[in-house]
Amino acid sequence: MVTMSLLPERRTLTREDLDAMPDDGHRYELIDGSLIVTPSPSLPHQVAVSQLLVVLQRSCPHHLIVLSAPLDVALADDTVVQPDVMVVARANCLAGDDLRPLLIVEALSPSTRQIDLTLKKARYEIAGTPHYWVVDPGVPSITTWTLVDGRYGEPETVTGTEVLTLSSPYAISISPVQLTL
Repeated sequence: MVTMSLLPERRTLTREDLDAMPDDGHRYELIDGSLIVTPSPSLPHQVAVSQLLVVLQRSCPHHLIVLSAPLDVALADDTVVQPDVMVVARANCLAGDDLRPLLIVEALSPSTRQIDLTLKKARYEIAGTPHYWVVDPGVPSITTWTLVDGRYGEPETVTGTEVLTLSSPYAISISPVQLTL
């Protein structure tokens, strides 16, 4: 029998509260002190994530590392997320500090679409995450935002067989169709 820890009443949740949650296979995240519990990802979501990992790892320079969920990223005491994919400086990982991703990628699912496109995007921007991508396996498409003067600039979107070519956080070319079955 799994027992759920009692959640505090009349206050926002913190990282400490999240750490006290049971290890029961659910994906728990905090956004602005609110608990977000999401179901298991769909097959198209997982295909997109696994294919993206291969593409990103293939061209990743040694001083960076590509990581995937489940792995907590604490953006603030009341915001702890588990991005689908992230790129982090190896030195950041070795230091044992909170992860500060240079790139965060979320793959959209019906259950997470609005959270990824609104709440998480806003929190990544506030936290100063330099690059945020959203992969939509249903289209297929990739939308990217880059932090400019503390704000995400205009998004760039490619669909289908179009090629996205970026130089930061490192040189990469990718087509959304590469991330589908």
